[in-house]
Amino acid sequence: MNDWPEGSNGDRYGRGSGGTQPEGARAMPHARRRGVPQQTPGYVQGAGPVPGYGNGNGNGNGYGYGNRDGYNTGQVYSGGGGGVPRQNGGAGGGGGDFGYGYGSGGSPQAPDWRKRIKVGALALVVTLLAVTIGTYFWAGSQLKREVDLSKVIERPNQGEGTNYLIVGSDSREGMSDEEKKKLHTGSAEGKRTDSMMILHTGSNGPTLISLPRDSNVTIPSFKGSESGKLFPNTGRQTKLNAAYAEDGPELLVRTVEYNTGLRIDHYVEIGFAGFANVVDAIGGVDLDIPKAFKDEKSGADFQAGEQTLNGEQALAFVRTRYAFAGSDLDRTKNQQKFLAALASQTATPSTIINPFKLYPTMSAGLDTLIVDKDMSLWSLGSMFFAMKGVTGGDGTSMNMPISGSTGSNLVWDRAKVTELVKQLNNDEKVTVTGN
Repeated sequence: MNDWPEGSNGDRYGRGSGGTQPEGARAMPHARRRGVPQQTPGYVQGAGPVPGYGNGNGNGNGYGYGNRDGYNTGQVYSGGGGGVPRQNGGAGGGGGDFGYGYGSGGSPQAPDWRKRIKVGALALVVTLLAVTIGTYFWAGSQLKREVDLSKVIERPNQGEGTNYLIVGSDSREGMSDEEKKKLHTGSAEGKRTDSMMILHTGSNGPTLISLPRDSNVTIPSFKGSESGKLFPNTGRQTKLNAAYAEDGPELLVRTVEYNTGLRIDHYVEIGFAGFANVVDAIGGVDLDIPKAFKDEKSGADFQAGEQTLNGEQALAFVRTRYAFAGSDLDRTKNQQKFLAALASQTATPSTIINPFKLYPTMSAGLDTLIVDKDMSLWSLGSMFFAMKGVTGGDGTSMNMPISGSTGSNLVWDRAKVTELVKQLNNDEKVTVTGN
């Protein structure tokens, strides 16, 4: 039985006429589904008014109705295009120009918090990664690559592994008068080497060798780093730190290579201010001092036991020599101990992957850090991790073997030095012991 008025162009499922022109306005009675109570537009029984509207693309109006549970159980009727059932009294009359339906207004679906947390975590990781990578590129561009090892002449053959010459200078560049007073650095012009170490990295673990500044060495022939003039070897012997004072890093590298036979691959130098600032940037360095000592010249005043040293205290600790009867060997041992502790607390994942800690740490040291022209940030990082390995039991730390002294200069044990250099060049396990 057809309940539609005679002459209707659409059937009860909303399929309108195929004409190209809009149909004229006409009255259309509400269709009643058998067994379903007539609904008043805008209302659902027991649910209150919940209007539902929808736009369509066809000709005519559409409307539908739903039950209390939020789902439209009836067809949406239209004078135009075919309607489709919609949820929650949703927009009916999918094919009409304008449609409206009736629903119970069920509750909206709860947000997926698990998905939101995953997306948020992913965004955080990506952001931290981008900042970390940006920090590394920035730090690489800030390195002062001022030392040209190509100026070093008559170099030894390349051995196995990598050799770093690590220098602590007394450079006061960029320090205010107040800082010089606070750090007990004095106001001497120029700069000298307070500490010198060779760090060898290879397949048998790292080896850290201190070169006492008072070591008796021969100044070899060299080419002036600025003038390019060739200075012949006259057999002149002097303290090792005099080489740096005479013609800078290039002559120091040349002198170390000549007197050891070990080729230096990279040069790293840090001044007073940078050293203290790095220590402060990481929140201090934990150190166990076995015996109390005091030195007015360096500003050292330490009690025995475990303690955390700030930048000022750390600088005093590594510079002290007069508290040990002027012995440079005792000072070099303290320098090794402290630098290894510093590397151990700096070369950690919590610092490396945390840009909020990595950036201030690198920024603090870059101001006074000087390296060779071929030094990459990766090589610098490898050096710090190798120094960390020295304290972790994976490596060896020692002083250059000493056989005696001449005047106030320390004389190296030539037989032991020759064996040590052979082991390093062949990347063998170091068995030679130092003082």
